[in-house]
Amino acid sequence: MFQSLPAAADRIDRFIAAIGRAVIWLCLLLVLVQFALVLLRYALGIGSIWLAESIIYLHAAVFMLAAAWTLQQNGHVRVDVFYSKASPRAKAAIDLTGSLLLLLPFMAVILWFAVPYVSRSWSILERSREASGLPFVYLLKTLIPLFALLMASQGISQAIRASLILRSAARAPAGHR
Repeated sequence: MFQSLPAAADRIDRFIAAIGRAVIWLCLLLVLVQFALVLLRYALGIGSIWLAESIIYLHAAVFMLAAAWTLQQNGHVRVDVFYSKASPRAKAAIDLTGSLLLLLPFMAVILWFAVPYVSRSWSILERSREASGLPFVYLLKTLIPLFALLMASQGISQAIRASLILRSAARAPAGHR
């Protein structure tokens, strides 16, 4: 069983990294759409609710889809006072505890509340409140449970890797820890 855990963590990490690299292109699209909106509004005097809402959608997609990749790359804010000077074993213990007691339960709560919320939105194919707005609010709301699933997946990978470090440290002779 323990032989398949690193492979599972590797698969999760590759999947999350692929999503993260794809989201980079959304950032470029976000900048281009924002530039077009500003150009239309201030140079030509043309406003577009559809274009303004697409910026909100893109912004939400970037943050919600890239959060797990950011966690994988250690890009999330953490209190680094103790962690930076900790041994690999202590870091693994902190990562395992954080994943199991904080990250995974919090993602479960998000999923618990988001699924009915998103289901209602899909059942009516929720649209923008603006007449000329985007008709895809249900897709925007779908990012919430997707975010939770991606974060939970990365949390599982992080927990697997931390447990393997702790397991190997426990097996190592006392002088090699």
